[in-house]
Amino acid sequence: MFSKACEYGIRSAVYIALQSLDGRRVSVNEIAEEIDSPIAFTAKILQLLSRNDIIHSVKGPTGGFEIARKDMDTVKLNMIVKAIDGDKIYVGCGLGLKECNAQKPCPLHDKFVDIRTDLSKMLKSTNLYELATGLEVGLTYLKR
Repeated sequence: MFSKACEYGIRSAVYIALQSLDGRRVSVNEIAEEIDSPIAFTAKILQLLSRNDIIHSVKGPTGGFEIARKDMDTVKLNMIVKAIDGDKIYVGCGLGLKECNAQKPCPLHDKFVDIRTDLSKMLKSTNLYELATGLEVGLTYLKR
């Protein structure tokens, strides 16, 4: 459903939020290892997240990536998806056709509209704090 970059972006942001709750900044290498992603690919994703004010990058010997506690409540998953994948998940065809709309629908069009609506609601209502705290207490996991 999401691109690989978007999956890694969400996992990165959640991991950074979890570490930020403990007052830690994390390096690209640590994030890449924790989410099982190539370092160079992770760096590009983190750059996108930083440019879109989802995470903060601090340079220098004690630098790394972090998210302020107050921002964890306001950063929703839809912001991460938009920063990395744009809005194609909300407007694209379920079968990947170039032209698919109410006037010229694909066989999945009507069913996929409902799925997209539900997905949009979930992404807009889920914040980093709730995901990070789920990890913190061991209710959820980031690794396979």
